[in-house]
Amino acid sequence: MSDSAESPIDRLRHIMARLRGPGGCPWDQAQDFSTIAPYTIEEAYEVDDAIRRGDMGALRDELGDLLLQVVFHSRMAEEQGDFDFDAVANAIADKLWRRHPHVFGDASYASEEEQTADWEAMKARERAQKGDHSALDDVPLALPALKRAAKLGKRASRVGFDWPDTRGVVDKIHEEVGEIEAEMAAGGDRRRLEEEIGDLLFAVTNLARYLKVDPEKALRGCNARFEERFRHVERRLNEQGRSTESADLDEMDALWDEAKQQGKQDA
Repeated sequence: MSDSAESPIDRLRHIMARLRGPGGCPWDQAQDFSTIAPYTIEEAYEVDDAIRRGDMGALRDELGDLLLQVVFHSRMAEEQGDFDFDAVANAIADKLWRRHPHVFGDASYASEEEQTADWEAMKARERAQKGDHSALDDVPLALPALKRAAKLGKRASRVGFDWPDTRGVVDKIHEEVGEIEAEMAAGGDRRRLEEEIGDLLFAVTNLARYLKVDPEKALRGCNARFEERFRHVERRLNEQGRSTESADLDEMDALWDEAKQQGKQDA
C-alpha cells in the first residue's frame, strides 16, 4: 500500500515504477514503446466510445486507462534517461501557455477566425524551429487514412495549394469518378482502381473541408444509418419467417426505403 498522503498521480507513477522495477510484473517489464503503442490507440478509441454512449462511469474508467498509457510511456522514457512524466506535463503546460497569449498575455483577437489563424501561425513557427521544412511535416502516419487525408488537405490549403471554390472540388470529384469508370471499362486493373478510388476519397475529404464538415464524423453517421436500416430489413424479413438469403433485391430495397422513411419521421 502506498503512502496515503501521495497525490493520485504520484501514486499511479509509483505503481508503474514498481511494476517495471525489480520484482515487478514480467509482462510490464517486457514491454517497449512499440508494443504499448497499439494499446494507447485502442484506449483513445474507448474514450471516444464512452463519450458517444454518454456513459460517464465508463468515461472515468477509460480516461484512467488512457492516462496509464501516458504514465507507461513516460516511465519507459525515464528509464532510458530521455524524459519523465513531469517533463511531459510541463511541455504541454508550456505549449498551452504559449498558444493562448490572449489569456496569459496581452494579445487580443477580433474574431474566432483571427485567433485560429494566429494559432496555426504559431504551430507553423514551432514546426520550423524543430527543423520541419514541409507544410505536411508531423502529420502522423498512424492516423486513420480518412482523418489523415483531411489533415493533409488542410495543411496544403494553408500555403495556397487549394481549389479557389467548392465548384473546383466538385469538378475534381466528377473527374475522379470518370477515371474510375474509364479504368473499369479498360478491364479494371486492381492497382489502378485502388489508386483512382483513393484519389476520389481524397477529393471528397477536400469537399468536406470546404463545407466545414468533419469527414470522419460524416462517415460514422453514414455507417450508423446503414446499420440501422439494414437491421430493419433483417427484422422485417424475420417477422415474415424469412431471411435476407431468401429475399430478392427488390424486396430488400423496398424494406430499405421503408426504413429510410421511418427514420425521417423519427427525426
